[in-house]
Amino acid sequence: MSGKIFQHILKKYNHANQHRCYSLKRNAKKLKSCIVGGGPAGFYTAQRLLRRNSEILVDIFDKLPVPFGLVRFGVAPDHPEVKNVINTFTQTANRYSDRCRFLGNVEVGKDVSISQLLESYDIVVFSHGAESDRKLNIPGENSDGVYSAREFVGWYNGLPEFSHLAPDLSKESAIILGHGNVALDIARLLLMPVDELAKTDICQHALDVVAASKVQHVHIVGRRGPLQTAFTIKEFREMTKLPNVESHICLEDSKTSIMEEYERLARPRRRITDLMLKMADNPTVSKSSNKSWSLEFLLTPLEVLTENGHASAVRFAKNKLEGKEIDSQKAVVTDEVVDLQSNLVIRSIGYQTLPIGDGNVIPFDDKTYTIPNHYGRVLNHKGCW
Repeated sequence: MSGKIFQHILKKYNHANQHRCYSLKRNAKKLKSCIVGGGPAGFYTAQRLLRRNSEILVDIFDKLPVPFGLVRFGVAPDHPEVKNVINTFTQTANRYSDRCRFLGNVEVGKDVSISQLLESYDIVVFSHGAESDRKLNIPGENSDGVYSAREFVGWYNGLPEFSHLAPDLSKESAIILGHGNVALDIARLLLMPVDELAKTDICQHALDVVAASKVQHVHIVGRRGPLQTAFTIKEFREMTKLPNVESHICLEDSKTSIMEEYERLARPRRRITDLMLKMADNPTVSKSSNKSWSLEFLLTPLEVLTENGHASAVRFAKNKLEGKEIDSQKAVVTDEVVDLQSNLVIRSIGYQTLPIGDGNVIPFDDKTYTIPNHYGRVLNHKGCW
């Protein structure tokens, strides 16, 4: 949420409650705010409100028993520096402990109704994030051996709801659908040397499974081309530096289009493209390990093939790109198909927000998967953001 929105919130409510909000009397009625969601967005919101108004009270609700959400359960275990923000959030909670409370293990819409929150608080901020996954909507997607990135990441990071997950890593290959940072995080975890992985924050139950893994090759597959990947140079470079792991960047069908667009590329995209071209021309070869990964483009999953109800392969259609602008080019399927064998398929194509509560009190847009709002203010709901 932007600073302008915060200024609008505080200006509006401080003006309406100026006699009671800034009174130093013990019995003065304080401005009460509620934040639904104890992840980074929720704590940044609380931090801003507490700093801007010395009289405001903040309650943070979360359905998990512990705070910090995605930064605790969604960050790659070998990226501890990203989790350092937890220290800042903890300092905020301690500093304002007389005005800020974390209420964990409370599911809004189930344990407490939205109507109750609206009646009890002057301000209600929804920062509960995306709790579901985007679907491929293809045959076989719900077969055993097919997981969402949210499930798989939650499993190796210790998210309670995915502790039951038992991914089968007994075969030689894995397929990850998606070209974002999370896709590379998962691939890196599957290929990283176990002794290095043991030094990270990975949960012990996941470490035990990965230590016994037979996965030798990871296919990282995307629908569009090398100029439309969503990962950052940092994540990509980490993949190319995995010890004793071969890298294969499949640019056979894309080099011509890359060179045609190269001079127009923005600097961040050009850096990624330069590294891709370098790796494609000089693939890493390891004599001491048979592990490898490949970055594959222009493939749309059509079906997850199964044997006895378990994933055995993914059938893809080869694509071609249509459109003039690089960022808006669309992948169009052709009649040519290809099968990649694997009994482990992980779709990493993004998360999806769900309605909060029954969807009747707070509106929800089923097309955009968002709460309808105007610059952060929930439409037709005073005090809701």
